[in-house]
Amino acid sequence: MSKIQRNSNPDPVRRSMLIGGAAALLLPNIVFGQAKQVVRIGVPTKTYFPTIISETAIRQKLFEKEGINAELTIYRSGAEGFEALAAGATDLIYNSSSSVAAGLVKGVKSKCVANGALGYYGWHLVVKPDSPIKKLADLAGKKVGITSAGSGTDILARWAMADQKIEFTRVPLGGGGLVPNLLSGNVDATVLYSPLTYKVMQAKQARSIADFGALVPAHSTGSWIATDKLIAERPQALQKALNALYGGVGFLRAPGNRAAAVKLIADIDEIPEAIAAAELDGNIVKLSNTGEFKKEWMERCLEMAKLIGMTNLAPVGDIYVTSFKPVPTAS
Repeated sequence: MSKIQRNSNPDPVRRSMLIGGAAALLLPNIVFGQAKQVVRIGVPTKTYFPTIISETAIRQKLFEKEGINAELTIYRSGAEGFEALAAGATDLIYNSSSSVAAGLVKGVKSKCVANGALGYYGWHLVVKPDSPIKKLADLAGKKVGITSAGSGTDILARWAMADQKIEFTRVPLGGGGLVPNLLSGNVDATVLYSPLTYKVMQAKQARSIADFGALVPAHSTGSWIATDKLIAERPQALQKALNALYGGVGFLRAPGNRAAAVKLIADIDEIPEAIAAAELDGNIVKLSNTGEFKKEWMERCLEMAKLIGMTNLAPVGDIYVTSFKPVPTAS
């Protein structure tokens, strides 16, 4: 049996898998001492691939197959999810790998335990279709929309300036303001993330001048991050949770599951299947299916973080562990 709990806010949205809850009420009290372990998982926003992966693992009953229960909370941002981790309100989150380096020096004891992606797949710098801007260098002196200072969009905007040796004005607009301000002409260009990129490009509302997934050197853009407490006290539960999550990745990436994967993504993100197919092909099939870390990937992620002024960071060797190697759960 599956039960859904929702916060009246409604953000963050919490979904709990309480398998066998009703049946347990009929059993002797000793059963409660043998209950399945719960791993509380947090993801940054609803329309983002970590949510797709987590929901896929839930719907394919992969956590059940691993013998654990998963409680999924969808936060309003990566920062909110990391704050929840710091407060002990969640055990395992998906967030930027560099957030661990910043958190450690502030006393937030956590580690990256499995690599998520090596690039900003599906992230583009876009302009209106009739814009005279054709390439990144043309943005010199222009206004470029980002969500907020310190965000992934800000990192990529700053990377573009550093790469092209140009200057432009970064305008924080929030996620909901990126497209409207581009279309109204308040900004000349904007950094967009998937699947929003595919939506506006398929609708011919915007044209890409830079595919960050192809341009930015490979590095750990995001990881599954666990508290030191979970790592030390419940390593088996953490391993099982990672197995299920990477089982979700495996299901979505499998060519034989393409039709089912597109429908699943469309349902989870509440988007048309054509956009879901673009999200699958342009982003999800490129995600890590092993969780592997390499030192150079982690070093580069800290270099990217420094672009937005993050200077007081923990040493790279302190931010990740390689003791958890996901063994994807079969659907």
